[in-house]
Amino acid sequence: MTHHKPRSKTEIRGGAHATRQHDSAHKHVTGSADYIDDMAEPAGILHGYLGLSDRAHARIVSLDLDAVRASDGVVAVLTGADVPGSNDISPTGRNDEPVLAENEVLFHGQPVFAVIAETREKARRAAKKAVFTYEDLPHVTDVRAAVDADYPYVTDPLKLERGDVEAGLAAAPLRLKGDMRIGGQDHFYLEGHIAMAIPGEDDEVTVWSSTQHPSEVQHMVAHALGTVSNAVTVQVRRMGGGFGGKETQSNQFAAIAAIAAKKLNRAVKIRPDRDDDMIITGKRHDFVVDYDVGYDEAGVIHALDASFAARCGFSSDLSGPVTDRALFHADNCYFYQDVRLRSKPMMTNTVSNTAFRGFGGPQGMLGGERVIEEVAYALGRDPLEIRKANFYGGQGRDITPYHQKVEDNIIARIVEDLEVSTDYQARRAEIIDFNAGSPVVRRGIALTPVKFGISFTATWYNQAGALVHVYQDGSIHLNHGGTEMGQGLNTKVAQVLAEEFQVDLDTIRITATTTGKVPNTSATAASSGTDLNGMAAANAAQQIKARLIGFASEKFSVPPEQVEFIPNHVRIGNELLAFGDFIKMAYQARIQLSAAGFYKTPDIHWDRAKGMGRPFYYFAYGAAVSEVSIDTLTGEYQVDRVDVLHDAGRSLNPALDIGQIEGAFVQGMGWLTTEELWWDDKGRLRTHAPSTYKIPLASDRPPVFNVRLADWSENREPTIRRSKAVGEPPFMLPISVLEALGMAVASIADYQISPRLDAPATPERVLMAVERLKALAAGDGAEG
Repeated sequence: MTHHKPRSKTEIRGGAHATRQHDSAHKHVTGSADYIDDMAEPAGILHGYLGLSDRAHARIVSLDLDAVRASDGVVAVLTGADVPGSNDISPTGRNDEPVLAENEVLFHGQPVFAVIAETREKARRAAKKAVFTYEDLPHVTDVRAAVDADYPYVTDPLKLERGDVEAGLAAAPLRLKGDMRIGGQDHFYLEGHIAMAIPGEDDEVTVWSSTQHPSEVQHMVAHALGTVSNAVTVQVRRMGGGFGGKETQSNQFAAIAAIAAKKLNRAVKIRPDRDDDMIITGKRHDFVVDYDVGYDEAGVIHALDASFAARCGFSSDLSGPVTDRALFHADNCYFYQDVRLRSKPMMTNTVSNTAFRGFGGPQGMLGGERVIEEVAYALGRDPLEIRKANFYGGQGRDITPYHQKVEDNIIARIVEDLEVSTDYQARRAEIIDFNAGSPVVRRGIALTPVKFGISFTATWYNQAGALVHVYQDGSIHLNHGGTEMGQGLNTKVAQVLAEEFQVDLDTIRITATTTGKVPNTSATAASSGTDLNGMAAANAAQQIKARLIGFASEKFSVPPEQVEFIPNHVRIGNELLAFGDFIKMAYQARIQLSAAGFYKTPDIHWDRAKGMGRPFYYFAYGAAVSEVSIDTLTGEYQVDRVDVLHDAGRSLNPALDIGQIEGAFVQGMGWLTTEELWWDDKGRLRTHAPSTYKIPLASDRPPVFNVRLADWSENREPTIRRSKAVGEPPFMLPISVLEALGMAVASIADYQISPRLDAPATPERVLMAVERLKALAAGDGAEG
């Protein structure tokens, strides 16, 4: 007979810091999780599809839509002239991003009209029947070409500067210059973009949108309809992935669905095919980094002058803050004595690029790591030595290029822990020995660190609200401003609330995010979803608890400090009441059992004009060791082993955090190795489907993949239960994969020449780098 140990009354099920599965995990696995396309459709619903331009840059001389209108099942065709309010969905208010293009198209695939029909298939077929007449105009799709053609910036550039970079470069004993191309990335969320709009009375409309930013969709729909925000309600239960691709890019689909719904007084749903989704929506920005670095024989960097030019696309979108954040992370973990960093947010005739996990930080960090790698190969040293020599820390070596002091620095401890625990030095020596005797297969290993700043650099976004109701039976309803896209935000915030009330996690129900309950929310982005919404939920709980404590103190004639919330009970003096019984009693005494919580991140400020401030509340740290093998005859390679040590502070849910780290690593590895965006000379994106765009497969997961949390870490700032954000920081850990590939390539020339691998390091690029180093090694052994 099995005896089950009774559960202790001294703990709750699923409180903060406990390992708990994602609240919808079983639904994800079984396919029972409801997304917008799974919802029961209202009677009489219509379906939309977009008509796209087939020129990269042209004036529209004429547009004949008669065949489209006459097509079977078509109810309406909308153009820019049919937008009742403002034909603009620019998130920065620059009036540079039309809902539907009118007189000029600025990229191949830009939406020009929308077909509304009885079925999606009929709308899709009809959209192909439009007849365009164009006057072609010059176009540029490449970043370097945009710089050379003196194309305009889509937004104001940023400069970060500290010290005297010219004097520092001139005085440095050694100096080198170089450049690096860093590729973009498609979000490739499982659920594509989709919106469903249901018209209401007067000017009201309800929009179900797959968006990370319900409040922005609300505002954009209101602007497009020519009404005010209180007429528009936006709802989000869950997204099938977002990664930043649904921060601003949802606006267009929601606006068109809402315009059609109000015009026709019928529900309208719009969902593009995967191909069109990839063509219409923005990507991670690709960059060209130019650097000029001065250093000494010990590998210490004295001065750095670098520019970061980005392919931003036809409009500003979020390119300003994205390119700003690239500069904020070009230092990674390293102190630069004299430094100047400049952004070049270039306009190009491509889709407007947008937020993507890391938000420019990965590109900036990769540029900084290339500088470290260059110095290491120039000196014939292990790049890890050069990293350590340049870490923040020590007298006067704690100020970033944006003049924020690094006060929570734990990178040296993380790197030392990982270096020892993975036997890095012995493995590197063994790999060098292996390469010396291996004519075809070469191996590489690299250990790279991460320091990532947490907060929106637009200070006003660092706020959140939550609405908490405690019902008479003790069950709790939670609504907050964050959105769930698979990352486990709802689970973590519910755990925070369970801890506050000291009730089991299953006592709490989180409902769909809606602008009608929590207003003026920030995007679920910048890794701040739990930081902000967890604090807002805790604040709401604390308001309710304060009322309950006051009530209990008065009713039972005990001092407030003798009222204590303990697991699923409330102790009042010597009385012990079940939580539900106590709540019923409070309700009958007319105690308010609902509260709107609020939180704003303290101690952050940023002056962009001066390039100075404290834009980040704290930093998250991590490091990874990656080991790879390459075939020098084909350029093919495999990742053999990865070890990660990551800092999540006092983790709110270790299982979810490790899942985020694993997913971020594989996604970042895809960005740096296999995922290649390619436009042809007509400005057409040719990699717009899984047949041509290669995200990592399950088989690309490293066969040995060890992920640990730094369980000794605790956030020095009073974040939600001293945890740290974990969405974006681990995305940059696979820079170690790129550098390990670089070491394997560098073995061709006895590690004396920098491999200079651009990203993504596809097998073709690896092979070309091998051939280049063979030629250089056979010549004079030095690069020109």
